[in-house]
Parts: sequence; structure tokens; C-alpha cells
Amino acid sequence: MTQARLHYIADPLCGWCYAAAPLVRAARDVAGLDIALHGGGMMAGPNAQAVTPQLRNYVMPHDHRIAALTGQPFGDAYFDGLLRDDSAVFDSAPPTAAVLAAETLAGRGLDMFAALQRAHYVDGKRIADRDVLIDIAAGLGLDREAFADAFDAQDDAALMRHFRESRSWLTRVGGSGFPTFALEIDGQLERLEPGRYLGKPDAWRDALRERLLAAQAVQTHAPGGVNAASNAAETPPQCGPDGCAI
Repeated sequence: MTQARLHYIADPLCGWCYAAAPLVRAARDVAGLDIALHGGGMMAGPNAQAVTPQLRNYVMPHDHRIAALTGQPFGDAYFDGLLRDDSAVFDSAPPTAAVLAAETLAGRGLDMFAALQRAHYVDGKRIADRDVLIDIAAGLGLDREAFADAFDAQDDAALMRHFRESRSWLTRVGGSGFPTFALEIDGQLERLEPGRYLGKPDAWRDALRERLLAAQAVQTHAPGGVNAASNAAETPPQCGPDGCAI
């Protein structure tokens, strides 16, 4: 089976990345396909935002659209708890550090990312809080102390370096926001547009399998290039790379 890698450029606070979560789960079932998660830092640093009525009014219509389109659950603890908590801050840096720590510790970065999305959108947890992140890691079966040490090792310099590398990937594949998916086979990159597959994870899984099977038979793109033409007409809903414009 051809070995391939699906690059997933995303952010734990990106609602449309939550919409794409079933697609990520489906992609993990494709034999021979690795998934590389690149955290975009959408609401990190100066883009971190305190929860305000304006933020709530901005994100809720998107959240309702996501729920209707994909069936992804949103909890009362999120809508009526977290989004009304004016002492909470949405900051992508700590949850991204948690993803990197889980990956470093146990190769569980994707599991952590998914758990963070559930904690945020369903349970209304403050996923920028260290203690909450340690609890989530423990819920995945990771050792609390070992995770805390790995999390604390993700300092500001390491995080900023990761965000820069992720933004470089976004530029390289011609992406404009989060989520962005790109399939790499033997150094050849193809940006994938998942919009038509939102709410249809089985069809997405089948499409990925077909691409891998086709790659076994023939190489159709120039080595090292980026091809997006076959899918670019269906640009999916996305979060902007620098957070919510209110």
C-alpha cells in the first residue's frame, strides 16, 4: 500500500475544524495514511480573546450551522455556560501546547485535539487552563505528572516556532484558513477541499482510499508540486487564520 500523509492544519478553537472532526476520525481508518496535525495559532498571542457578548453573538450562528450541517453536538455547558462566562479567555496557545505534549509523550496528539474539541464545544470547559488540560490528558489515560512536565516544556518560543511552521504549511499548500487538508504522496502535495464531505465522513474515507489506490497505479503530478485544481471549486467554510473578526 502506498504510504501517504494527510496534513491537517487546524486550531482547537476553530468551529469549522470541529465540523471537520468526523472527517479526521474517518481518515484515521485509511490504511497507509499518516496524519500530521499542524496547529495554526488562530487565537494565540495578540489574537486571544476574552469571552464577551459580541464574541458569543458572532460564533453562535456558525455553531448552529455546523450542528445542522454535520450533526456535531454542542452542549448547554458551552452555549449557556462558557459563552456567557466573561472571565474566560479563548487562547489557542495552551491547548496547542497540550496537543504537542500528548504527541511527544505518547503519540496521542490527534486524540488530545479531539478531546479538547469535545471539552470546549460539548462540556464548556476552559481549555486554556492548565489544570483543565491535565484533567483532559488524564482522561485519555496519560500520566498526570508526565503530561504536566511535557506540557510545561512547551514554552512560548517552541509554540511560536510551531505556529510559524504551520503557517508555512498553509502558504505552501495554498490554504486560506482552518481547516486546511493537503494530501502528500511521495513528495507530491494536493490540497483537498472537504466542503462537500462535511457530514459525510464515510464518503471522505472512500475518497481518500481511492486517491491512495490511484497513486499506486500511476503518478500524475510533477514531483514536489502542489495541485489543488481538481477540488478548489468547492471551498469549504473556514475560520480565518487570525481569529474572529468582531
